[in-house]
Amino acid sequence: MQAVFFVTTFSLTLLLTLSPTSLHAQEKEISPSRQGELIHLLKQDCGSCHGLTLEGGLGPPLLPTDLSGKPPEWLRDVILDGIPNTAMPPWRPILSENEVAWLVKSMLQGLHNGQ
Repeated sequence: MQAVFFVTTFSLTLLLTLSPTSLHAQEKEISPSRQGELIHLLKQDCGSCHGLTLEGGLGPPLLPTDLSGKPPEWLRDVILDGIPNTAMPPWRPILSENEVAWLVKSMLQGLHNGQ
């Protein structure tokens, strides 16, 4: 559990250090460069618990077939606010609601597989 906390803390610190201008971006459109950053975050940071191929690990799989029965709003809330008393951290300090909505759409459509 300490390793998960360390990885999560390190990842959050790294993201805050590397992209302070993207914090809480409120624009409606996600730029192509930011989309690439979000896919990288999904594969690397989320992948550290959900598996680098997102097929599951400490956390459940994040593939379209595994997420198909889950409401997008619920997925968005889990990403933004985490799940208390679990290893799932809140990403609200780093990602805007708009960015998370884009990530959820990407996960549900499997867009991350092609990049």
